[in-house]
Amino acid sequence: MIPHSAWPVDPAVIGPFLLAVALIELTPGPNMGWLALVSVARGRLAGFAAVAGVTLGLAIWMVAAAFGLTQVFAAWPPLYQALRWAGVLFLLWLAWEAWREAEATDSNPDVRTLRGLFLRGLAGNLLNPKAAVFYVALLPTFMRPGHGAPLTQALTLGSLHLAVAVLVHSLIVLGGAGAAGVILRRMQGPAMRAVMAGGLVVVAAWLAWETRT
Repeated sequence: MIPHSAWPVDPAVIGPFLLAVALIELTPGPNMGWLALVSVARGRLAGFAAVAGVTLGLAIWMVAAAFGLTQVFAAWPPLYQALRWAGVLFLLWLAWEAWREAEATDSNPDVRTLRGLFLRGLAGNLLNPKAAVFYVALLPTFMRPGHGAPLTQALTLGSLHLAVAVLVHSLIVLGGAGAAGVILRRMQGPAMRAVMAGGLVVVAAWLAWETRT
């Protein structure tokens, strides 16, 4: 049996931590809404490209929080507000982009489309200060003295969160892509673009509400 002190984190906190982050990820939020919309409109492959971008954005925030870089938000609240509203405006721009597209649905996206969705997922998460606050607020409550350096514990717990986030987001993509057939039979052209654009406006409002202080 491996001594507890040899673990990078206290093994007793792993179960509660996984449960906590699973409940957080299953709570409806901007990422969930956007990924569902992308999967319905563009299919499974596009949805997974978006998941990859969202995950990289989370990973960047996780590393930044582990090194203490996100403390700048507490030191300078205007930066938090600027990032928050930049994220809202970015989602509104995505809504406008969805509305003016010649065709909102594409079951076989090309490499350029997949790259664009990846970058949108990355940008959307980097412009979401809630991700930074999540790591700053949650990780320290599961870190214990005597179980490795604080940085090691933060990176280990953060990696576990990323694994849970990928699982939940992938299930959202599969569910959205599975429902797409029924939805697309009833909605085509302008109707589908309107739903996509309207959904993104709701997601933008969602982000503005969730990140308020």
